[in-house]
Amino acid sequence: MTVSEPPIALRDTRKPSFWYGLPVGYISLALNPPTEQFMEVINQLRGLPEQQREEVDRALRLYAGIVNQLNTNRVQECALGMHPNDAGGFTTSVFTVSTLPTSGNAKLVVAGLAVSAADSRDEGTRPLELPCGLGYLSEKRLAAPRSSRRPELNDTLPSHIWQGIVAVAPPSAPGLIVLQLVTPDLDSADDYRNILLGIARTLTFTDPERAAADDKAACAPGAPTGAAAAIRNDFG
Repeated sequence: MTVSEPPIALRDTRKPSFWYGLPVGYISLALNPPTEQFMEVINQLRGLPEQQREEVDRALRLYAGIVNQLNTNRVQECALGMHPNDAGGFTTSVFTVSTLPTSGNAKLVVAGLAVSAADSRDEGTRPLELPCGLGYLSEKRLAAPRSSRRPELNDTLPSHIWQGIVAVAPPSAPGLIVLQLVTPDLDSADDYRNILLGIARTLTFTDPERAAADDKAACAPGAPTGAAAAIRNDFG
């Protein structure tokens, strides 16, 4: 899987606390975009060849059907994915990032979920050993959300979707970081699970720009070595 560079930081007015990479084929969408920005995204999608318009329209309807749920579930990032399939068309998906509060220690919550997943007979749950720490994977097939504002669109929406969720506890902040991927293409669930796990493996709590600067400084002529380098690595 090809991951975009540099990794994407949590898009928020606060200082970013984690970063991750998105595969090629995903377009980040604002949950409350200005009209001009939303029209720009639509125009980009409409620039696809005409035979792909049906898939584009389906993707936009899928996004419209769940955007209200995103805004009420502390979602901070949303990206629309379009990838070619074996039939010559395109499959669609929606990726989201959210931070959920926990009643206790987030690491203990994830550890408990991971232990339960390891002991469970449910093949849709399992613990994860990620570069950033312990995580938890859950996947299931769900009834697709329906539109109450525009019920005439419901006949054009998929009946079911595949949902994959990865939960990770940050090292020094409350709450859980939740990565979610949803697609109406049930036949491609294995591929989308791999995409979700690939994104989860890029999740980091270290600022990539600072890490790159530290690496550059470490390689500079006259940089300290041995014990002096170890002291600077430990204490900045």
